[in-house]
Amino acid sequence: MAERILIVEDDAALGEGLRLTLERYDCTVAPTLAAARQALAAGGFGLMILDLNLPDGSGLDLLRAVRRAGALPVLILTANDLELDQVRGLELGADDYVTKPFSLAVLRARVKNLLQRRAAPQPVFRQGPFFFDFSRPEFRRDGQAVELSRTEQRLLRLLVENRGRVLTRAQLLDAVWDGGEFVEENALSVAMGRLRSKLAGLPVRTVYGVGYVWQTGEDGL
Repeated sequence: MAERILIVEDDAALGEGLRLTLERYDCTVAPTLAAARQALAAGGFGLMILDLNLPDGSGLDLLRAVRRAGALPVLILTANDLELDQVRGLELGADDYVTKPFSLAVLRARVKNLLQRRAAPQPVFRQGPFFFDFSRPEFRRDGQAVELSRTEQRLLRLLVENRGRVLTRAQLLDAVWDGGEFVEENALSVAMGRLRSKLAGLPVRTVYGVGYVWQTGEDGL
């Protein structure tokens, strides 16, 4: 399945040009902040390409909201080419900053790089009150250490690494319990219940009849 990219760009011609340039990906073009927020609420994006000068406000406001919410990579693509603008964008959490006019080849390379970095397993994860270091392992909520079983750790890591994507019960059962291991039918529900109890407020939504999804926090941006 192709990675999904949200392009926030009010210039219709440029937005369409970017979509065609990045045709290997599943691109959605949003011409306003309002349209971008609506698209982000649905979740599932692997990258956002963000213009700063939009008809209903500054893209920096959306960048701030995205950074408060989670770890969605953001590439700023703007005509604002002053060093001060670049520093501000990067300090607010942008992963890359490209000024117009730009090379399409360079843009494609930077997009590919950001998506590859996101896809690579990251041992340390932060979102809201949660801090997880899977390499140690160490798990905290509001700074307080939480003890997780090995099964709970596996389940949590799968959800985090696939955040924004619905994982079916079958996928989780196969991955968490190594496929060949026999488990009772309600084992996943029990493990998820314990995980939610230990990490109160965990942004995991049940998709009834399907599985679970880690919400990236883009709802309500």
